[in-house]
Amino acid sequence: MTFSITRRRLLIGSAAGLGTIGLTGCDEVVQNSNVENVLAMAEKLTIGSQRLLVPKHELAREFSEADISPIFKPNGTSQPDSEEYARMMENGFADWRLKIDGLVERPVALSLADLKRLPSRTQITRHDCVEGWSAIGKWTGTPLGALLQSAGLKPGARYAVFHCADQLEQTLDGSGTYYESIDLIDAFHPQTILAYQLNGKDLEVAHGAPLRLRVERHLGYKHAKYLMRIEIKDSFAELWGGKGGFWEDRGYEWYAGI
Repeated sequence: MTFSITRRRLLIGSAAGLGTIGLTGCDEVVQNSNVENVLAMAEKLTIGSQRLLVPKHELAREFSEADISPIFKPNGTSQPDSEEYARMMENGFADWRLKIDGLVERPVALSLADLKRLPSRTQITRHDCVEGWSAIGKWTGTPLGALLQSAGLKPGARYAVFHCADQLEQTLDGSGTYYESIDLIDAFHPQTILAYQLNGKDLEVAHGAPLRLRVERHLGYKHAKYLMRIEIKDSFAELWGGKGGFWEDRGYEWYAGI
Protein backbone atom coordinates (compact mmCIF):
# COMPACT_ATOMS: atom_id res chain seq x y z
CA MET A 1 0.00 0.00 0.00
CA THR A 2 1.44 3.37 -1.04
CA PHE A 3 0.26 5.04 2.16
CA SER A 4 2.17 2.60 4.38
CA ILE A 5 5.39 2.82 2.40
CA THR A 6 5.35 6.60 2.36
CA ARG A 7 4.64 6.80 6.06
CA ARG A 8 7.41 4.33 6.90
CA ARG A 9 9.97 6.42 5.04
CA LEU A 10 8.70 9.62 6.59
CA LEU A 11 8.79 8.26 10.13
CA ILE A 12 12.23 6.71 9.79
CA GLY A 13 13.58 9.93 8.33
CA SER A 14 12.00 12.20 10.93
CA ALA A 15 12.98 10.00 13.88
CA ALA A 16 16.54 9.67 12.61
CA GLY A 17 16.58 13.43 12.31
CA LEU A 18 15.65 13.75 15.96
CA GLY A 19 18.57 11.51 16.81
CA THR A 20 21.02 13.64 14.87
CA ILE A 21 20.08 16.85 16.68
CA GLY A 22 20.52 15.13 20.05
CA LEU A 23 18.30 15.14 23.10
CA THR A 24 19.22 18.70 24.06
CA GLY A 25 18.21 20.06 20.68
CA CYS A 26 15.04 17.99 20.77
CA ASP A 27 14.12 19.43 24.16
CA GLU A 28 14.65 22.94 22.82
CA VAL A 29 12.28 22.24 19.94
CA VAL A 30 9.47 20.70 21.97
CA GLN A 31 9.64 23.40 24.65
CA ASN A 32 8.17 25.76 22.07
CA SER A 33 4.45 25.32 22.83
CA ASN A 34 3.34 26.26 19.31
CA VAL A 35 5.60 23.66 17.73
CA GLU A 36 4.51 21.04 20.26
CA ASN A 37 0.83 21.74 19.60
CA VAL A 38 1.30 21.48 15.83
CA LEU A 39 3.15 18.16 16.22
CA ALA A 40 0.42 16.81 18.51
CA MET A 41 -2.29 17.77 16.02
CA ALA A 42 -0.35 16.17 13.17
CA GLU A 43 0.05 12.95 15.12
CA LYS A 44 -3.69 12.78 15.89
CA LEU A 45 -4.39 13.25 12.19
CA THR A 46 -1.92 10.48 11.35
CA ILE A 47 -3.51 8.07 13.82
CA GLY A 48 -6.98 8.86 12.52
CA SER A 49 -5.91 8.43 8.91
CA GLN A 50 -4.14 5.15 9.63
CA ARG A 51 -7.11 3.75 11.52
CA LEU A 52 -9.46 4.80 8.74
CA LEU A 53 -7.38 3.51 5.82
CA VAL A 54 -5.96 0.32 7.34
CA PRO A 55 -8.35 -2.30 8.78
CA LYS A 56 -7.51 -2.89 12.44
CA HIS A 57 -6.81 -6.60 11.90
CA GLU A 58 -4.83 -6.24 8.65
CA LEU A 59 -1.57 -8.14 8.94
CA ALA A 60 1.90 -6.79 8.40
CA ARG A 61 3.66 -8.65 5.59
CA GLU A 62 5.03 -12.05 6.57
CA PHE A 63 7.96 -13.69 4.81
CA SER A 64 9.36 -17.16 4.17
CA GLU A 65 12.21 -18.95 5.93
CA ALA A 66 14.41 -18.17 2.92
CA ASP A 67 13.96 -14.45 3.55
CA ILE A 68 15.34 -14.48 7.12
CA SER A 69 18.27 -12.08 7.45
CA PRO A 70 21.66 -13.70 8.14
CA ILE A 71 22.34 -10.99 10.72
CA PHE A 72 19.71 -9.36 12.92
CA LYS A 73 21.21 -6.38 14.70
CA PRO A 74 19.98 -5.70 18.25
CA ASN A 75 17.90 -2.56 18.48
CA GLY A 76 18.41 -0.27 21.44
CA THR A 77 20.76 -1.36 24.21
CA SER A 78 22.42 -4.77 24.39
CA GLN A 79 22.01 -5.44 28.12
CA PRO A 80 20.24 -3.70 31.00
CA ASP A 81 22.64 -2.13 33.48
CA SER A 82 21.02 -3.30 36.70
CA GLU A 83 21.97 -5.71 39.48
CA GLU A 84 18.48 -7.22 39.50
CA TYR A 85 18.67 -8.10 35.81
CA ALA A 86 22.20 -9.49 36.21
CA ARG A 87 20.96 -11.83 38.97
CA MET A 88 18.07 -13.06 36.83
CA MET A 89 20.37 -13.60 33.88
CA GLU A 90 22.76 -15.71 35.97
CA ASN A 91 20.07 -18.26 36.82
CA GLY A 92 18.60 -18.40 33.33
CA PHE A 93 15.66 -16.16 34.28
CA ALA A 94 14.16 -18.88 36.48
CA ASP A 95 13.14 -16.22 39.03
CA TRP A 96 11.85 -13.75 36.44
CA ARG A 97 8.13 -13.03 36.45
CA LEU A 98 6.00 -10.96 34.10
CA LYS A 99 3.44 -8.99 36.07
CA ILE A 100 0.15 -7.97 34.47
CA ASP A 101 -1.79 -5.51 36.60
CA GLY A 102 -3.51 -2.15 36.60
CA LEU A 103 -7.05 -2.05 35.24
CA VAL A 104 -7.51 -5.83 35.20
CA GLU A 105 -9.82 -8.09 37.18
CA ARG A 106 -7.20 -10.78 37.83
CA PRO A 107 -3.60 -9.54 38.19
CA VAL A 108 -1.05 -12.27 37.44
CA ALA A 109 2.68 -12.97 37.65
CA LEU A 110 3.84 -15.42 34.99
CA SER A 111 7.14 -17.26 34.67
CA LEU A 112 8.79 -17.90 31.32
CA ALA A 113 7.74 -21.54 31.63
CA ASP A 114 4.13 -20.44 32.20
CA LEU A 115 4.20 -18.38 29.00
CA LYS A 116 5.73 -21.19 26.97
CA ARG A 117 2.89 -23.53 28.01
CA LEU A 118 0.31 -21.17 26.51
CA PRO A 119 -0.78 -21.18 22.84
CA SER A 120 1.89 -19.50 20.73
CA ARG A 121 2.23 -17.77 17.40
CA THR A 122 5.24 -17.80 15.05
CA GLN A 123 5.66 -15.08 12.43
CA ILE A 124 8.44 -14.05 10.06
CA THR A 125 8.36 -10.28 9.79
CA ARG A 126 10.53 -7.28 9.04
CA HIS A 127 11.84 -5.01 11.75
CA ASP A 128 12.25 -1.37 10.66
CA CYS A 129 14.56 0.64 12.90
CA VAL A 130 14.54 4.45 13.09
CA GLU A 131 18.32 4.28 12.65
CA GLY A 132 17.67 3.35 9.02
CA TRP A 133 18.21 -0.42 8.96
CA SER A 134 15.80 -3.33 8.54
CA ALA A 135 16.03 -7.06 9.15
CA ILE A 136 13.73 -10.06 8.82
CA GLY A 137 13.41 -12.53 11.67
CA LYS A 138 11.21 -15.38 12.86
CA TRP A 139 9.55 -14.60 16.18
CA THR A 140 7.67 -16.98 18.47
CA GLY A 141 5.67 -15.91 21.47
CA THR A 142 2.38 -15.59 23.29
CA PRO A 143 -0.37 -13.43 21.72
CA LEU A 144 -0.80 -10.42 23.98
CA GLY A 145 -4.55 -10.15 23.40
CA ALA A 146 -5.19 -13.62 24.83
CA LEU A 147 -3.27 -12.76 28.00
CA LEU A 148 -5.18 -9.53 28.50
CA GLN A 149 -8.48 -11.29 27.86
CA SER A 150 -7.56 -13.89 30.48
CA ALA A 151 -6.67 -11.19 33.01
CA GLY A 152 -10.00 -9.45 32.37
CA LEU A 153 -9.99 -5.78 31.41
CA LYS A 154 -11.83 -3.35 33.65
CA PRO A 155 -14.00 -0.51 32.30
CA GLY A 156 -11.85 2.43 31.27
CA ALA A 157 -8.90 0.33 30.12
CA ARG A 158 -7.34 1.98 27.06
CA TYR A 159 -3.59 1.36 27.00
CA ALA A 160 -1.05 -1.37 27.72
CA VAL A 161 2.09 0.11 29.27
CA PHE A 162 5.27 -1.99 29.09
CA HIS A 163 7.74 -1.47 31.93
CA CYS A 164 11.24 -2.77 31.17
CA ALA A 165 14.39 -3.70 33.07
CA ASP A 166 16.48 -1.31 31.00
CA GLN A 167 17.40 2.03 32.57
CA LEU A 168 18.97 4.37 30.03
CA GLU A 169 19.43 7.30 32.39
CA GLN A 170 20.06 7.36 36.13
CA THR A 171 17.23 9.45 37.55
CA LEU A 172 15.63 9.59 41.00
CA ASP A 173 12.07 9.77 39.67
CA GLY A 174 12.42 6.69 37.42
CA SER A 175 12.01 8.66 34.20
CA GLY A 176 15.18 7.09 32.85
CA THR A 177 13.66 3.60 32.89
CA TYR A 178 12.62 2.36 29.46
CA TYR A 179 8.90 1.99 28.93
CA GLU A 180 6.49 1.94 26.01
CA SER A 181 2.75 1.85 25.44
CA ILE A 182 0.22 0.88 22.80
CA ASP A 183 -3.56 1.16 22.69
CA LEU A 184 -5.83 -1.84 22.95
CA ILE A 185 -6.45 -1.93 19.19
CA ASP A 186 -2.77 -2.75 18.68
CA ALA A 187 -2.64 -4.90 21.83
CA PHE A 188 -5.32 -7.21 20.41
CA HIS A 189 -3.88 -7.30 16.89
CA PRO A 190 -3.16 -10.96 15.96
CA GLN A 191 0.53 -10.23 15.26
CA THR A 192 1.15 -8.48 18.58
CA ILE A 193 2.99 -11.07 20.63
CA LEU A 194 5.23 -11.33 23.66
CA ALA A 195 8.19 -13.03 22.00
CA TYR A 196 10.56 -15.41 23.78
CA GLN A 197 12.27 -16.85 20.68
CA LEU A 198 14.05 -15.44 17.66
CA ASN A 199 14.79 -17.76 14.72
CA GLY A 200 13.87 -20.85 16.73
CA LYS A 201 16.09 -20.11 19.74
CA ASP A 202 15.40 -18.48 23.10
CA LEU A 203 16.07 -14.76 22.97
CA GLU A 204 19.64 -13.67 23.54
CA VAL A 205 20.17 -10.89 26.03
CA ALA A 206 20.95 -8.41 23.25
CA HIS A 207 17.55 -9.11 21.69
CA GLY A 208 15.56 -8.60 24.89
CA ALA A 209 15.71 -11.81 26.94
CA PRO A 210 13.68 -13.23 28.42
CA LEU A 211 10.71 -11.51 26.79
CA ARG A 212 10.06 -8.64 24.40
CA LEU A 213 7.14 -7.06 22.65
CA ARG A 214 6.58 -7.54 18.93
CA VAL A 215 4.01 -5.09 17.58
CA GLU A 216 4.60 -5.65 13.90
CA ARG A 217 2.78 -2.66 12.46
CA HIS A 218 5.06 -0.21 14.31
CA LEU A 219 8.63 1.02 14.05
CA GLY A 220 11.32 -0.64 16.13
CA TYR A 221 11.39 1.63 19.16
CA LYS A 222 7.86 0.47 20.06
CA HIS A 223 9.09 -3.15 20.36
CA ALA A 224 10.04 -2.95 24.03
CA LYS A 225 12.71 -5.36 25.27
CA TYR A 226 13.44 -6.86 28.73
CA LEU A 227 9.78 -6.85 29.76
CA MET A 228 9.04 -6.88 33.48
CA ARG A 229 5.49 -5.60 33.83
CA ILE A 230 2.44 -4.81 31.71
CA GLU A 231 0.24 -2.18 33.31
CA ILE A 232 -3.23 -1.55 31.91
CA LYS A 233 -4.20 2.10 32.21
CA ASP A 234 -6.81 4.61 31.11
CA SER A 235 -4.12 7.23 30.48
CA PHE A 236 -0.35 7.62 30.64
CA ALA A 237 -0.48 11.32 31.49
CA GLU A 238 0.97 10.77 34.97
CA LEU A 239 3.82 8.53 33.77
CA TRP A 240 7.04 10.54 33.79
CA GLY A 241 6.93 12.82 30.74
CA GLY A 242 3.31 11.93 30.03
CA LYS A 243 3.87 11.03 26.37
CA GLY A 244 3.59 7.26 26.66
CA GLY A 245 7.18 6.10 26.19
CA PHE A 246 10.84 6.77 26.96
CA TRP A 247 11.59 8.17 23.50
CA GLU A 248 8.21 9.80 23.17
CA ASP A 249 8.97 11.80 26.33
CA ARG A 250 12.02 13.03 24.42
CA GLY A 251 10.32 14.06 21.20
CA TYR A 252 9.46 10.92 19.18
CA GLU A 253 5.91 10.23 17.99
CA TRP A 254 3.80 8.01 20.24
CA TYR A 255 2.08 6.45 17.24
CA ALA A 256 4.73 4.84 15.06
CA GLY A 257 2.48 2.84 12.77
CA ILE A 258 3.84 1.73 9.39
